[in-house]
Amino acid sequence: MIYWFLKMKFWALSLAILPAILSVPAFADDDHTPIGEAVKELPLFDAHIHYKRPAWDRFPVKSVIELMDKNGVAMGLVSSTPDEGTIRLWQYAPNRVVPELRPYHGDVGSSNWTKAPDMEKYLAERLSKYPHEGIGEFHIHTLDTSDEPLFRKVIGLARTHDIYLHVHSGAEPIRWLYSLDPDVKIIWAHAGLGEPASAVHALMADFPHLYADTSLREYAILGSGADGKLDPQWRDIIMTFQDRLMIGSDTWVNSQWDNYSAIIQSNRQWLSKLPRKVAEKIAYRNAEKLFKRTISRELIGTR
Repeated sequence: MIYWFLKMKFWALSLAILPAILSVPAFADDDHTPIGEAVKELPLFDAHIHYKRPAWDRFPVKSVIELMDKNGVAMGLVSSTPDEGTIRLWQYAPNRVVPELRPYHGDVGSSNWTKAPDMEKYLAERLSKYPHEGIGEFHIHTLDTSDEPLFRKVIGLARTHDIYLHVHSGAEPIRWLYSLDPDVKIIWAHAGLGEPASAVHALMADFPHLYADTSLREYAILGSGADGKLDPQWRDIIMTFQDRLMIGSDTWVNSQWDNYSAIIQSNRQWLSKLPRKVAEKIAYRNAEKLFKRTISRELIGTR
């Protein structure tokens, strides 16, 4: 008798609270609610900027910083061909630019830099003269293991200065670099542009200290957009490795500077579909951690 009484009381209580349960919206927990329009309030760190020679006349340093201001980009990681472009931008706005050293100069470019004579000397001299915080972005188009002596020297320079290598390559060269030194610090440019999402996930999982910038990946991340959701594979990458991703624009040609506002907007678009804490990490907090900076909207309009 007592059993049936208690059972009836349980069902009565359940029916009483059921409407309240059903009225709670999905993802009511703030940790899961997309940041939405509030993404516009976030300062951004652009982790893949180039200020190459063809841009110098069309886009003077003042106009570059103004473009950043217009789009809420508080700070950026800049490398250039030649390095003089980076130094020009850094000298004009030292509080807005994190400089990194690209090996390319003169006749030395992405296809031959590992074979260029005196490359180690060039890098060492520039690193001693200016406060670069990375070596790159450089390309490894095709892995040539005969380049091992140079890469050991490049890794040694990075370790001496406690800075990152910013590497444009597929997954195989990244694995090879880690085989040379498991503690080398790497930012994977474009999250391995050309690699499928599955390979990106696998590499990030295998190397827990690997960072990546997502420049040129924004439309893959957004997916078809038909359902308003991110591409499922990329969303999995973003949520799993949220502490090691940064956005980027890749202003490698002047047309990218022409389209800078649209590029930044596309990044805010996919960030808007993430929970606030995740969006903040990728927008600027991960960069704060890497480069030991304070990044805020208060930097906008300053140099």
